[in-house]
Amino acid sequence: MRIARFSIDGTVGFGVLEAAPSEGEEPVLDIIRGHPFAAFERSGSKVPLSKVRLLPPVLPSKVVAIGRNYAEHAHELGNAVPDVPITFFKPSTSVIGPGDAIAYPAISSDVHHEAELAVVIGRLCRDVPRERAREVILGYTCANDVTARDVQRREGQWARAKGFDTSCPLGPWIETDLDPSDLAVMCTVNGEQRQLGRTSEMVRSVEDLIVHITESMTLLPQDVILTGTPAGVGPLHVGDQVAVTIEGIGTLTNKVVKRD
Repeated sequence: MRIARFSIDGTVGFGVLEAAPSEGEEPVLDIIRGHPFAAFERSGSKVPLSKVRLLPPVLPSKVVAIGRNYAEHAHELGNAVPDVPITFFKPSTSVIGPGDAIAYPAISSDVHHEAELAVVIGRLCRDVPRERAREVILGYTCANDVTARDVQRREGQWARAKGFDTSCPLGPWIETDLDPSDLAVMCTVNGEQRQLGRTSEMVRSVEDLIVHITESMTLLPQDVILTGTPAGVGPLHVGDQVAVTIEGIGTLTNKVVKRD
C-alpha cells in the first residue's frame, strides 16, 4: 500500500494511492478517514494525483540518521567503517516534500546529495528486540540527506552541516508492503546518474539500526530513520534538479535554489 500526505484547497489529509482506473488515465488518491498511524478506513472519495500537492509523507518529531553505513561511501570520503553506527539528528525544520525547493545554505559552498532509504516508524517504541523490529515500521520512503560537506569537515560535528533548513527531502509517499533488504538506490542530478547501490550493501540492516537506536531513545509515530547512503555522493549547485529513486517506492525530485 502506498500512503501519501497531500494538500488540496487548503485541506491536508492522507490518501491511499491507487493505480489508474483505466488505461490512459492517471493514478488517484483514495482519501482516508483518520491517519495511517492507527486503524483507518478509505472514504471512497477519490481525487486525481495531479489535483493535489504532495507534502512530506510525515511530520517527524525527529529524524535519526546513520552515517557511513555503506563501506564504499565511507572509503570514498577517506573514512573507515565505524565499529558502532554513527548516529546524528536532522531537525523537523529540515524536512521538505517532493517538488519542494532545497535552499542552498549561505554557510556553505560545497553541498552534496546523499540518496537514502528512509524508515517510517508506525508506533511508539523503545528497547525493540531484533525479532520484533519490523512490527514498529509503518513503511519506507525516499530521502535525500543533503549535506554541507565543507561545514561538516570544518566543524567536526554534523548538526549544522546536515540540519540546515530544507536539508531533508522525503517522499513521494510511504510504501508499506516492502522488503528493505535488497533494493536499488539511485540518485540523478539533471538526469545524470550519480549514485547507484543496493540496500543489501548496508553494513547494518534496518533491524539492526532500530535495535541500536531504541536502546537509547524512544521513537514516536512519524519519526524517520535514514539508513545511510551508497557511494557516489557529489556536489549540488543552484538550478540543479536532484532525484532519488528507490526500487519498489518511486522517485523523490527536488530543485536546488538560492536561499532568499
